[in-house]
This record gives sequence, C-alpha cells and structure tokens, in this order.
Amino acid sequence: MTATPRRTQAERREGTIAAVVDATVEALGEVGYARTTTAEIARRAGVSQGGLFRHFDSRLDVILAAADAVRARQFVDFRAGLAQLEEFDVAAVVRLLRRATRAPVNAAWYELLVAARADVDLRDRLAPLADRYHREIIELGRALPIAEAMPAEQLDAIVIGIVHMLDGEALIATVHVDTAREDVRVEQLVRILAGEPLFDRESGDGAQG
Repeated sequence: MTATPRRTQAERREGTIAAVVDATVEALGEVGYARTTTAEIARRAGVSQGGLFRHFDSRLDVILAAADAVRARQFVDFRAGLAQLEEFDVAAVVRLLRRATRAPVNAAWYELLVAARADVDLRDRLAPLADRYHREIIELGRALPIAEAMPAEQLDAIVIGIVHMLDGEALIATVHVDTAREDVRVEQLVRILAGEPLFDRESGDGAQG
C-alpha cells in the first residue's frame, strides 16, 4: 500500500484553524455567545486551548473569524442556489434569501448581533464586518436582472430592507412560525421588486369617509 503523504506544517495549521472556526460557528448557533468559551471551542474542534491560542490571540479574534466565515459561506450557498435556477424568478430568489436567513450557520451571526448590543468590544470589532457584509449584499443585488428596472439607490434600499425583514422573521420564527403569512409576505416582496401595488383592492363598495 502507498503510504499517505504527511501533511505539511502549513496544511496542519490551515486544518487546525478551519476546525476551530467551524467549531466556533457551531457553538455560537447551539449554545450561544456567552457559552462559546475557548474551552468549549477547543473541545468541539478537538484541539487544546494552547493549540487554539497558537493561531488566535484572543477569544474575540476566534469569534470574529467565525463571523467572517459565516459571511463567506452565505454568499457561496446563495450563489449556488441562484445557479440552480433554470431561469430567473423573483419569488424563487426571495425564497433563497429566506432559506439563507434560516440556515443553521446564520444562527451564529444573529447570536453575535444580539450580543454586540451590550458588548462594546464585540460591537466595535463586528461593525466593520457587518458593513462589508451589507456592501456585498448590495453588490449582489445590483448584479440581478431586476437591477435594470429601478434606480440603484432605490434597489439598494429595497434589497437591504428585504434582508432585514427576513432576518427579523427568522429570529421570531425561533418561537413563533406563521407559515400562512410568510407565504403572503413572499408575494408582497415580489410585488415590491416588480414595482406593483402591495395588495389588491377588493371590488365592491368600500367604506366612505
């Protein structure tokens, strides 16, 4: 049998970092920010705390690396979903966005946003990453076919508004799922993106004021 080639030092380093980041994302989503300690991360990653700190200067550095990994994975997954569409469909794109906001990996991002409200150090470090995340979402929105139908600034506001709404929907869905209204909401978002009225006026006599 051919012996398996030994990994280089660089490969071992990259493997350890990837394991630590993956473990951090997982822990944030499963046990929350406060309980995502370096001991918990090291346990999940299968490394010692000393091994963890050979690659990261602090717990906060590990947390930020995990946040950036979530950002990157979400774009990879969303673009993969777009590539699977046989033709561009606004409703399908909105549903892809909803799927992204409810992906298990995104729970880590929400956990950090909530924790940042009361943690100044986390907030200061997370803010530039959040800014980058939003800029990349806007760039992605401008690359969609619907971008030709409206001014860029209006498109940007609508796209970010939709993402924020679906973020809120994903958070409340943790304790309350309202599938019927969620389906109506997709229809309304499609109308917004198509420049149509949000609702159909019912026929017949309305109230006179």
